[in-house]
Amino acid sequence: MRNFLSVLLVCLTIRAVGYSKDALPTVSWPQDKPLLQFTISKVNHVGGYQGQQTYILDLAVSNLSAKRIPQASFTFYLFDKQQVRIGQGYIDLANVSPNETVKMQVNAQAVGTPASFTVIPQRLPAELAGAAPPKLIAVTVYSVPSGAKLSIDGKDAGITPIAAQMVPGSHTLTFTKEGYNPGTFPMVVAPDQLSGGSVSFELGSAAHDTVELRDDTVVNGDLQSIDATTVVVTVGGNPQKFDRNQVKRISLVEREQPKSN
Repeated sequence: MRNFLSVLLVCLTIRAVGYSKDALPTVSWPQDKPLLQFTISKVNHVGGYQGQQTYILDLAVSNLSAKRIPQASFTFYLFDKQQVRIGQGYIDLANVSPNETVKMQVNAQAVGTPASFTVIPQRLPAELAGAAPPKLIAVTVYSVPSGAKLSIDGKDAGITPIAAQMVPGSHTLTFTKEGYNPGTFPMVVAPDQLSGGSVSFELGSAAHDTVELRDDTVVNGDLQSIDATTVVVTVGGNPQKFDRNQVKRISLVEREQPKSN
């Protein structure tokens, strides 16, 4: 009886550690005009430790192009049902003829159960390099102060801080924020630069005069006039009048004098 229980426990342990999952959705690369097709027909779970799961994937790669692929490498990323990235692995190809399908097993580490995957090229031969989509590199853009409107090469990108996606090359970052002088920042993204970098830009001094009232209200605008009883400030194109006794302090920005003809 004791031997039977021991065998039963061993079988239960093996069953709990190892199991297989059906195929994941097929991935075509690139998506618009596929040259390669990646099919994971089975996901084999072989173990886990402290939440990190180990899988062996039954993978088939089909060369849909009319050219032989001498050598290529890809990184694949695993996602769960909520499209959260949970793991990754690597694929190496060598001497794949036109219309040929090669089968292999690849290892992957993940922190959950895979439901889908994507592939990203790491090294491509000349036969495939021209078909690769532009490489996007994530750069987090900050501004001081934050909350500035960011444009990249003349196109709106969002409000800082923001993780911007940029292709390798030269770019012009433009920052605008109400109450501050706009600014530009030239930036070069190297082809071998990794995602995760950051850049910070400090906006220029305030573009408007500042009127501080005695109740601690601060008004940013353009001072138009001041006399013994009234202070007039243009805010957003509209003149606003304040009783002189309401005003505690006025700060004026330096302005260029108009050139005379």
